[in-house]
Amino acid sequence: MAERVLIIGAGMAGLWTALALAPTGREVVLLERDPPPPEGGADEAFESWSRRGVGHLRHSHAFLARLRILIRDEHPQLLAELLEAGCRDLVFEGGLTDIHKRSYTPEPVDRDLAVLTSRRTTLELIMRRYVERQAGIEIRSNVFVRELSLTPGAVPAVTGLVIEHHAGRHDLAADIVVDAAGRTSSAFEQLVAAGAPITEESEDCGILYFTRHYRLNPGVAEPERTKDPLTGDLEYLKFGVFPGDNGCFSITLCVPEVEEELRKRIVDPAVFDAACAALPGLTPWVDPATATAISRVFGMGDLHSRWRDLAPGGHAAVTGFFAVGDSLVRSNPLFGRGCSFAAVSAHLLRDALQMFSDPAARVEAYQRRMAAELRPYYAAMRDADRSAIRRARQALTPGYRPNLKSRLARSFLEDGVAVAVRSDVDLLRAALRGFHMLEDPQAWLKRPRNLAKVLGYWARGRERNTEAYRPKGGPEREEMLRSLGLSPELDIERVLAQSAGPA
Repeated sequence: MAERVLIIGAGMAGLWTALALAPTGREVVLLERDPPPPEGGADEAFESWSRRGVGHLRHSHAFLARLRILIRDEHPQLLAELLEAGCRDLVFEGGLTDIHKRSYTPEPVDRDLAVLTSRRTTLELIMRRYVERQAGIEIRSNVFVRELSLTPGAVPAVTGLVIEHHAGRHDLAADIVVDAAGRTSSAFEQLVAAGAPITEESEDCGILYFTRHYRLNPGVAEPERTKDPLTGDLEYLKFGVFPGDNGCFSITLCVPEVEEELRKRIVDPAVFDAACAALPGLTPWVDPATATAISRVFGMGDLHSRWRDLAPGGHAAVTGFFAVGDSLVRSNPLFGRGCSFAAVSAHLLRDALQMFSDPAARVEAYQRRMAAELRPYYAAMRDADRSAIRRARQALTPGYRPNLKSRLARSFLEDGVAVAVRSDVDLLRAALRGFHMLEDPQAWLKRPRNLAKVLGYWARGRERNTEAYRPKGGPEREEMLRSLGLSPELDIERVLAQSAGPA
């Protein structure tokens, strides 16, 4: 008899899990607390689809190359439907600098380095409709999962779910339960309370996200790309433009938690747009002659990196239960890896279930493969968060001067790595493979040939590399805050008071 799989949640993680498992002959049922999408197209979904369980539904999204390749190779019809719905490919050639273009020769690998982008509601709408048509998959909406059904023991076994919906409360039996409920899931708390020795590491990302959506005015094309950056990091503010579907785009501004004055005010649409207008690369995008805002400013906070281990020490802490996506691993959304993490974990789960029939061996194999495949990206993002948090506080510390080691490390990244990648198209390809999760994110820079090139550019000095530097992305902190009617001193005073500690 085919195994029955119950999946908690029909968001991106749940949908990818269903697509991975259904072709194996299993019976797959997704249980979604929210209502189904509205009838109609992308605009209707953006305006009215209620997704209480997806707090980041209306923030900027993109599918990295690893995920786009998976769609292209395993679900070509889905890719066709996404493109027909207005989703867009941002191809490798679009990211070339003037220096690259002088010697650029296309290579087959370039086709693999494309990003698929649109509004998240459009991506999820089209994908859900595609999943609903697949054999062996059922999606039940407006179903609330109350708790796991457990058989206690030294290693608790999950045997199903207790659910609530319009027909009341009852039990559903399952051979396998998959938690794809994301950051709001309570399954792990129940398992730990039942004695499952699941381990977890977690730390604050130290940043908040603010996103607003816009639509190009009738007959107006997107602003031409210039040397002014569409993405950037000013330390007190990160920013990015995300081209979307059907003439829409979004802008996301990221503010360190320590910048309290800015993050409290940036949610005001007038302040948000004024901040965008002060950034040269974003100025033409928010020009009223170019585009009109179609949303409020959406905020997203309480962001943590989190890694949960279902098999600490290599031994299963629970059987019959797996987690995918944000339920198991989360990182700062800055690099857009959440959806890719979800899809990769879904396919690793499929492999573990196909390789083993023993319940404990399945969990152990899954966790082992997760660590090998995703841990490097999680660790790199966590380390980047730690560094960004330190820099944000240091920027608010009067008289702070980094030590020689810190200055050298920063120079290597800014005057060496960044310049080299913006000058050498082969280094750009190599760096993007790591960024897009096609290989370990640090692997490209450890190769002797690549490292030698980077060191060569670093040794040339700023004057000889002048053309490779990006123009300044925006004003200094004090100038920006004063232009927005904010006081640059208040957060400095707050940081100094925190550093001094109690009297």
